[in-house]
Amino acid sequence: MLRAMSRSAAALLLMVAALPTAYAAAPGNLDELLEQTRTLREREAQINKEREAKFLADRNKQAELLAQAKAELSELQRRQVALSSSFDSNEKKLTELQAQLDARAGTLGEMFGVVRQVANDFSSVVRNSMISAQYPDREAFVSKLAQTKALPSIGDLERFWFELQREMTETGSVVRFKSQVVQPDGAAVEQSVSRIGSFTAVADGQYLAYLPSEHKLAVMARQPGGKFSAAAEELSDATTGYVATELDPTRGVLLTIYAQRPNWAERIKHGEGVNYVILLVGIIGALLAVYQFFYLIGVRGKVKKQLTQINQPMTDNPLGRVLASFKGDGSRVEEDAEVVELRISEAVLREVPPLERFQAFLRLAVAAGPLLGLIGTVIGMIITFQSITESGSSDPKLMAAGISAAMIATVLGLGIAIPLLFANAWLTSLSRQIVQILDEQSTGLLAERLEGKTRA
Repeated sequence: MLRAMSRSAAALLLMVAALPTAYAAAPGNLDELLEQTRTLREREAQINKEREAKFLADRNKQAELLAQAKAELSELQRRQVALSSSFDSNEKKLTELQAQLDARAGTLGEMFGVVRQVANDFSSVVRNSMISAQYPDREAFVSKLAQTKALPSIGDLERFWFELQREMTETGSVVRFKSQVVQPDGAAVEQSVSRIGSFTAVADGQYLAYLPSEHKLAVMARQPGGKFSAAAEELSDATTGYVATELDPTRGVLLTIYAQRPNWAERIKHGEGVNYVILLVGIIGALLAVYQFFYLIGVRGKVKKQLTQINQPMTDNPLGRVLASFKGDGSRVEEDAEVVELRISEAVLREVPPLERFQAFLRLAVAAGPLLGLIGTVIGMIITFQSITESGSSDPKLMAAGISAAMIATVLGLGIAIPLLFANAWLTSLSRQIVQILDEQSTGLLAERLEGKTRA
């Protein structure tokens, strides 16, 4: 029995060893072991009681939270019902108000659509009209009216009507006003602008274009020359009365296209080197023709003067030299008629080359002009075919450069040939008139000589 109790005590000691360190003190005898066991049970009971109390407290707290959540849910459900009822009531009221608005608006909705459509169309006109340079605030108003989603007010409608009326009135007016004008270098300078409706505007003799992005007028980068520039200067300088000027009905489009047309110097430069050869030939021919023309005019005047003094030969003209060679000194009086005729023919032939000089070159220039132009035409066609080959398409814009070079060369060739042809014909006529006078007078002198010998 003692052995069994020892075994039980040993098992109890093992249980006590498994407890926390606070209870792990080994008993000294059975009484201490019994006391420790009782103390341990009491403490375990106390711990369990505390745990149970804590559990009950937590359960009560959760019950309170559950009740609170149920109360909040009930409140939310009540609010949901109230809001749903209020939403339905408001929706019904909105429907009734919308019906009243539609009924009271009547045809205002259709009018609003028409106003927006007209304002949208008019906004593009205002945006590109040079009248906006004088009245820059109207574009923002028209654009806002075209994009609004609310019915316009009476004030907006009245101003819109005013802007429409002002556009029509200003389109038919010629006015002068101060405005900022953008110069070619980008600087804005205040100038006096003369505007013809919404079509043309000039300042200081220069045509202006409207820049919609900046709401300003700008000097055209390339000005049309000739009569257009003269008309712009006349309009800029005019103060009263009527002035003849140029008007572009396309609001600057045609004027811009015309200004982009190359001048003759640019055309000649674009036509390769053969154009310069044609011009050189033409200039040389023209200078020689002018020089020879004045020379023949002077010679003809001296010959006519010599005709009035036929018995007094002067050596400053061909007729006087021919007469002088015919009369000679008195030792040739008894010469034969054939010798005299040959001497006269020699004197006439000596005078012919100065009268007909440069005519051979002019005839050559007349013949060479079209041929040189043909060379330029061939070069232009080569350029055209090369552009087609490089681009792989027959775009007219790519072909235009070569065709233009070909046509310019042809025009230049004909342009020098035709005037030089007329000049050569005129010079030939003048020289033949003088030679005809020489022939007539020499033949008359020879006839008088032969008649005198026959009488003798």
